[in-house]
Amino acid sequence: MRALTDWGGELAEHHQEQDPAESGNGRPPSSSGSLWPIGFALGIVLILIGVVLNWVVFGIGVGITGLCGMLWVWDSTRELRKPSAPVEEVEEEPEVEEVQERYGRNVFLERTTLGLGAVIGGVITVPVIGFAVAPTFIGQGDKEINLGPLTNFPKDKFMIATFLSNKETGNVSRRTAFIRNNGTTADGLPSFTIISSRCVHLGCPTQPGGPKDESAKKELTTVTGPVALVPVTPSGFSCPCHGGAYDTEGRRISGPPVRDLDRYSYKIAYGNLVLGERFSVGNVTGEGANAQITTYTRFDPGEHVDGPEAWLYPASPNGI
Repeated sequence: MRALTDWGGELAEHHQEQDPAESGNGRPPSSSGSLWPIGFALGIVLILIGVVLNWVVFGIGVGITGLCGMLWVWDSTRELRKPSAPVEEVEEEPEVEEVQERYGRNVFLERTTLGLGAVIGGVITVPVIGFAVAPTFIGQGDKEINLGPLTNFPKDKFMIATFLSNKETGNVSRRTAFIRNNGTTADGLPSFTIISSRCVHLGCPTQPGGPKDESAKKELTTVTGPVALVPVTPSGFSCPCHGGAYDTEGRRISGPPVRDLDRYSYKIAYGNLVLGERFSVGNVTGEGANAQITTYTRFDPGEHVDGPEAWLYPASPNGI
């Protein structure tokens, strides 16, 4: 029994005196984990959510991803940055030179596997995200529409303008706007109220609540396609689908719509009225040339443009 005890003690003592360099990589393995990969993954998730939901979330995701990514790389290369232990010279056998490994084979394989995984993930993920997200931001703006001479729009009168937003796609791009010539502003600039007919509840076409003079209808063809103009005297605009109602400034009066009717920007070019981008409206105070309009990037029907509810909807890629 004593012989076995002595043998076990000698074995334990020999194990304690063993040079750590003989264990493979010259350092005891570390069992501590890192939370940076989790933070990096969380940042990627916030980026993807932010692209769809809100640019603020997107920015937070970019920040978390960048910070955690750098800390992850710094933590992963900690062993590589440590100076290697000096190799003691053996006087008995000077002809034999031992080359000490800076890190073991298992560490090399681990780093290689992570690197290849990152490259493969990037090659697969980036094109998928690009094809899924890029169409949302490319070619989404409205083209300019020439509605013809200003003489077709009498002062203080509404005209129903029907036109093609893209003559290359034909009737599928047919749109309608309610246009009133307000005369001039206090600065002497031409003023027009140009309201989109698209209801901001679910997108149904609103109708003017007043008589139309079909006998005075004008049809013309401009450089951007055919245009039809019909005089109308509206008391307001209403949606036949779900009962949304608006006044002559496009302000919501009643019904399920969540905001005022969208409007068109415009410009005067060579004596012609030219429609520009469509934008969303949060609030309108005043009327005609004196109206003060709170404008927003164009949002889809049913989406709030202000208040806490606006955070619940995707970011709009359309700007003016």
